[in-house]
Amino acid sequence: MMHNSPHRLFRALGRLGLRGLLPALALAALAGCGALDSALKVEAPSRIPAAQLISPDNAVLLVNGAIGDFECAAGAYDALTSVLAGEMTDATQTADRWPYDKRDVHSSDARYAVDACDALGVYTPLSTARFSADTILTSLQGWTDAQVPNRQDLIAKAAAYAGYSYLLLGEGFCSMAIGGGKAQTPQEIFALAEQRFATALAAAQAAGDNDILDLAYVGRARTRLDLGNTQGAASDAAQVPPGYVHVITASAASSRRNNRIYAQSGVGGTAGSALSVGPTYRTVTFQGVPDPRVKVYDAQQTATEGTPLFFQQKFNSLSDPLPMATGTEAQLILAEVKGGQTAVDIINALHDRAGLPHFSATDPAAIQAQVIEERRRELWLQGNRFYDINRLKLPLDPAPGTAYRKGGTYGSTVCLPLPDVETQNNPNLGG
Repeated sequence: MMHNSPHRLFRALGRLGLRGLLPALALAALAGCGALDSALKVEAPSRIPAAQLISPDNAVLLVNGAIGDFECAAGAYDALTSVLAGEMTDATQTADRWPYDKRDVHSSDARYAVDACDALGVYTPLSTARFSADTILTSLQGWTDAQVPNRQDLIAKAAAYAGYSYLLLGEGFCSMAIGGGKAQTPQEIFALAEQRFATALAAAQAAGDNDILDLAYVGRARTRLDLGNTQGAASDAAQVPPGYVHVITASAASSRRNNRIYAQSGVGGTAGSALSVGPTYRTVTFQGVPDPRVKVYDAQQTATEGTPLFFQQKFNSLSDPLPMATGTEAQLILAEVKGGQTAVDIINALHDRAGLPHFSATDPAAIQAQVIEERRRELWLQGNRFYDINRLKLPLDPAPGTAYRKGGTYGSTVCLPLPDVETQNNPNLGG
């Protein structure tokens, strides 16, 4: 919901990744009043329309800003949903974090709804990322190649990151409202994601950008799997080289750029013991052999509120990149769809890479169960498990109604409710 006020404008500029302009704009606003205005005999404008900044000359800046918005939002999504999915468990005395740990999230809970991405907010950051990517994508489609060098490549990037923004919104939320519109189901949001990925694929092919091409194939394969289009998912997944990796970049330079998983749960991370590895991930083995894909350090101590501290060692610094789309995920989609010996071969290729014994089975149910287990291990802390629990109807552990160690009982949240901040301010939802 956008209105013409300076505060709304500043937020709009922030969504475009242009936060560095805000101090200058604030000074411009101050220059229009008081003694300074009198001395200069000039009335400086109090605001600059955001539309003036959306120009062909700023195309690269705007695409990079949209990517930055997504990377911060996705890091927060990975961390917050890792708690909801039981991959991690909360180890703080901060009560507003506990609803995620005990899977009892309500629309009035503020952290997921309105907090920034460096404080584990997901609704506002992902909505911002979606807005940023869609805004520059629309503009790029209206400009010409003469106005914007490498326009097709920029379209591919903007569309791919818009697609992933829609994908995470669909996987994370029970319903979603886009741009102040009506509530939409996850399936409707996935359909929008698939459209963006189709745009990205066409533009990446035209630009000869194989990295973004594979990124869009992985994204669309995942989206199609979520939509139940298993054959389409397998077709896309088969296009991706097994060794492909596209990452969310990270840096220790600012909290917004930190690897969010390490910041919350790494040995020496900025939040230290904010999260501990979940109980079912602390000693993961296969046929008695420790699984190096789920590497965990037992600190042999407890957090202040009593949670045993187990640190993840998948990421080991604030600047470690987070996997966003990989050939491994594509292979696991193929395994899930194809089943049978194809799935067994894919599993054993992953085991060879990890140094684990081979898996052997012919029973379709046993093979499918192992594929799901491989997803749990290979994609640990990468933002996949939360929706896998929902999509595959996996049992919740601990079961709903089980006593929660910090009070109350575990709930059954498998998707985040549309937050009050949306329903109370969106006229299409009664606000």
